[in-house]
Amino acid sequence: MAAFFVAPVGVVFWYSFGYKPGLFGTHANDVLSLDRYAEVLTPTFFDTFANTLWVGVLGTALCFVVGAPIAYWMALKAPARVKGLLIALVMVPFWTNFLVRTIGWLILLSPEGWLSSLLQDLGFEPLGVLQTRSAVLLGVVYNYLPLMILPLFVAFDRVGDVVREASSDLGGTPLRTFARVTFPLARPGIIVGVLLVYIPLMGDYLTAVVLGGAKGNMVGQMLASQFQTAQNWALGSAMAIMLVLMIVLSIVALGALARLIAIPVRARYRVDLMEEVA
Repeated sequence: MAAFFVAPVGVVFWYSFGYKPGLFGTHANDVLSLDRYAEVLTPTFFDTFANTLWVGVLGTALCFVVGAPIAYWMALKAPARVKGLLIALVMVPFWTNFLVRTIGWLILLSPEGWLSSLLQDLGFEPLGVLQTRSAVLLGVVYNYLPLMILPLFVAFDRVGDVVREASSDLGGTPLRTFARVTFPLARPGIIVGVLLVYIPLMGDYLTAVVLGGAKGNMVGQMLASQFQTAQNWALGSAMAIMLVLMIVLSIVALGALARLIAIPVRARYRVDLMEEVA
């Protein structure tokens, strides 16, 4: 943690107080200031962050909607002898480079690609998904879905059959058992899956560059351009720190919202032991 997380983030934080020394320099910290943060906090940055937040939240939600039924079936319904094979199949996309997988979607969604040609042969319009937010969402769901499925699989698998059978013996229907037993016990794994998808997704820029073009602009693209093209490491570092801060704040806000939504649900199912005894 100290070598591969704390130290690099500390260096980025230190660079964010510096400046770009001339045309060919990348950074200098002999004069410290907050000017780089003032350059970051512009309407353009906030608009781009709003688009990034939209993609991050919706992409994470779609990963959960798609991944939860798959993980539930793998953990509780699939035969035990094939669970290892199913986990391996979920991991198959990770056997290929992230960029190669994304370029594969670029070829698939291209208006000149085979899928578009097939649709035209069937009498439909050519594909117009590429260079849109929808293409970015499709790409991030495909790329990050395994990171959602695996923690959910572990969470559902740890619930076990005994607890669910006990709920059934006490008169619980399958839906009530899932809502009041399986889902609450699997909550830690759900939180882990959401964080594993949401945090890297917010910093992703390759998917947006390849599939989204100008309409898929995300903060990660702005940040990468400062380091790779503009060679302004100080401004890029300030953007990185602001991105980290906004990710943390958005996680806190979403967590608080989830707790508020859960309050009436908990109140509905709360059991008063004194009344039960009476």
